Amino acid sequence: MNKIRLAANQENIEKIVDGISIFAEQNGFSLDVRRKINISIEETLVNIINYAYPECDGEMEISYRKENDTKLIVEILDNGIPFDPLSIPKPALTATLSDRKVGGLGVLFIRKLTEDVRYRRDGNANILTLIYTK
Repeated sequence: MNKIRLAANQENIEKIVDGISIFAEQNGFSLDVRRKINISIEETLVNIINYAYPECDGEMEISYRKENDTKLIVEILDNGIPFDPLSIPKPALTATLSDRKVGGLGVLFIRKLTEDVRYRRDGNANILTLIYTK
């Protein structure tokens, strides 16, 4: 298992995404799947940076591994405010722009770009697990 622990700031997003993408490429994940990985990981990290630590600096811990030669499992942990992104209702995409609520599209992207997404709160930690299949 690979593990990265970095400050929750914009400057670290590219480093994290690149590391996971290289790992995925080395383990035979297609370019299409790697693009999905990159977009969904970036969106997740941006949400953590913008919302998990509203009044202080924080850290993120990202671990990733290959499972059964066909899956990439990425776990993203933060100790920010409790937040289950999967509890957000899906946005009303068919509503007119003036009737739609702001937000929710990032979580929709994450759901669409992964095989599975899981959330759990463990003590003071938010843990989001993203699963991708070759």
